[in-house]
Parts: sequence; C-alpha cells; structure tokens
Amino acid sequence: MPLPVSPLRELMQVMGTLLIAAVGGIGFQLIGFPGGLVSGSMLTVAVAALAGQAVKVPPPLARLCFVLVGILLGAVVTPDTLKGIATWPLSVALLVVAAVCMMAATACYLRLAHGWDGLSALLGASPGSMAQVMALSAEFGADVRGIAIVHVMRVLLIVLGLPAGLALFGSTVEPVVSTRGATEPSLVELAILLAVSSFSALAMLCIRFPGGLLFGAMAGSALLHVTGLIHVSLPWWAGSAAVLTLGAVAGARFANTSPRILLSYLAAAFGSFAVAVAVAASFALVVVALLPFRIADVIVAFAPGAQDTMMVLALAMHLDPVYVGAHHLARFLAVSFSVAVVARRLVSREPKRPREQWRRPGQGTFDD
Repeated sequence: MPLPVSPLRELMQVMGTLLIAAVGGIGFQLIGFPGGLVSGSMLTVAVAALAGQAVKVPPPLARLCFVLVGILLGAVVTPDTLKGIATWPLSVALLVVAAVCMMAATACYLRLAHGWDGLSALLGASPGSMAQVMALSAEFGADVRGIAIVHVMRVLLIVLGLPAGLALFGSTVEPVVSTRGATEPSLVELAILLAVSSFSALAMLCIRFPGGLLFGAMAGSALLHVTGLIHVSLPWWAGSAAVLTLGAVAGARFANTSPRILLSYLAAAFGSFAVAVAVAASFALVVVALLPFRIADVIVAFAPGAQDTMMVLALAMHLDPVYVGAHHLARFLAVSFSVAVVARRLVSREPKRPREQWRRPGQGTFDD
C-alpha cells in the first residue's frame, strides 16, 4: 500500500507541474506556435510525466480554471457571433452523423487491425467523453490502459496538430474580440462578472449539465456581454494562467504510464487517430462547402477531442466559442448516450474479461 504524500511534498509537486506548464506554454507562445499556451503546456507536462516526473493538478484548481476559461469564452460572445444561428441545425445534424461514423470506423480499425475485443474497441473509438468512457471501461472490465492511452494520445495530437495544420494552410483567423478587457477596467463590473458566472457555473454543475462549470460560466458571461450590461473581461494574466493550468491538467493524464506500456499502444493510438481525423475532416469539408462558416471554426468543432480541451483551443486560436461549444456539447450528448447503450449490449454478449489495475494521475486506481 503506497505511503500517503505529505502536504508539503504535494504542494511542491503541484508547483513543479505548473512551472513546467508555464515554461512550455510561454515558450511555444514566444516562438509563434498557434494556440501556444495550451499546446506547449500540455506537451511539456506530458513529456515530464512520461519521464517519471511527479505531476499533479489538484481537482479544485482545475475546476477554478474551468470557470475562468468559461468567463473568457463568454466575453467574446457578441450579437455578431450569433448570426447564422438558423443554419446551425444542419451543421449539428452533420456533426452527430460524423460522430457515429467516427466511432464505427475507429472501432472497426481497432478490432480488425489490433485485435481489440468489441467493447474495448467501442470505448477506445469514442470521440471525447473520456470520463464516461473510463468509468464504463472500469465497470465492464475492458482494456482500461489501452483505452486511456488511445484517448489521451488523440487529444495530444489534436492540440498539437490542429493549430499547426491550420496555420500551414493559411486558415488562422483574427480575434473575434479582445479578451484582455477594457482599457480602464471597472472593479464593480468585474465583481458582477465573477459573481454571475460563478453562480451559473455552480447551477449547471448541480443539475449535472455536461461540462457544467465551463459551460455555465460561459453562459453567465455571455449573457452579461451580449446584453451590454458589462464591458469588462478577466485580466489577460488571469486568463493566460487558467489556460496554462488546463494544459497541465491534460498533460498530467500521462502520469503513471511507463514508456514501455505507451509504446505497446502507440500503433493503435496513431492508427485510430488517423481514422477518426479522416472521417471528421470529410464531414467538415461538407459543412464548409454547404454552409457559411469559417473553416477553422468547423475543423475545431468537428475535431474528435476532449470537450474542455477543444474549448480552450478555440479560445487560444480566437475562434467562435458559441459555434464550437454548441457542436461539442451536441457531440458529447450523442456520444454519451450511444456509447452507454451499445456498451451495455456488447457486455451482455461477451464473456467477462479479467480485471486489471489502471492508475489515474493523483486519484489512486481504477478498480476495474
């Protein structure tokens, strides 16, 4: 049984993780890498975790950052960003079809090319919804380690590859509106912004709304800004710190993963990523051809990445948070329902698999 970590040592681990994230994020930002804060922080923390460095971001700090990022996202919502909403149903419908096709194609790849059982292939193919997928993996005795590595590698590759790919093809966009706040920020308005956004975030969390903290804060902030009640946002340093911390949260998912175990699943991770991206890109091109949306917005909205990470990436790349957020929320709901239903049907047909232990960063083990 592992010895408990002293509070001082745990604090040092957290401070070290945040320092690594800051060095990576600021470094990527200085060299001009698109979305450098989130990409750099995630990559450097992931590398440190794989190298055996103790990395940890406490859940309360992560939750605080979700609220802060939600406030930033809501601050870029203006009446102009809501134009074209009448055409969104078709775009969302295509996204749902794309998500189903991604799951089917990726699951077939994992099953046929790598010999995964049907349940593990289905859960490994899920585009996003990692928390639910890992819970189902533990409950039904699937290949927890392989599923976790495939999901985390997919997010890492998307966060690193999407900004660079869009920049390479000249698809970067100008900011919708600055997130640095007014030139003369009002402390009263800032207090109102924090209070309303925090309340709406907690309300969404209480009703178990998917991504409640981030989307709740975003909704409260957006309501205040779109109605013109306030004109202030978070200070730039607070928003940057929140983005860096969330990059560290994503990178820390590689903790307790040895290089040997990682290498054994890399082929499945890269192959499934390629299949999912090919399907997502095909549908994204259809949307761009049929509907008047910017290609960068559509690509990130259709990307098979974690919901929270994609929202942070949208913020870092100055994309439309309303469009991206609506689509990732729709995909989350569709995927969560379909995966849960199909997984339960598969597990009733297949023999019970041996249980294994998979340690999550800073949270003990999955007791499969």
